[in-house]
Amino acid sequence: MLAETNTYVFEADARVGKTEIRKAIVELYDVHPLKVNITNVPAKTIISKKGVKGVRPGKKKAIVYLKKGDKIDTL
Repeated sequence: MLAETNTYVFEADARVGKTEIRKAIVELYDVHPLKVNITNVPAKTIISKKGVKGVRPGKKKAIVYLKKGDKIDTL
C-alpha cells in the first residue's frame, strides 16, 4: 500500500501546478512533502447508452512523498 511507503495520490484540477499542490497539502494536512510529482490524465470521449457523445474532462494526479514518520490522516 502506498501509505506504508509515505506516498499518497490525490486527484487535482488540470490547471494547477506542483507548487500549488504542495501549498495545499501544507495548509490542509500540516505536513511538508519531500517531493510532488504530477501526471496528466487526458480527457476521454464517452458515448452514453442512447448514443449521445460527450467528453469526460481531463485531470491531474498528484503523487505526494512525505518524510519518514509523517502521516496524512485520511478517514
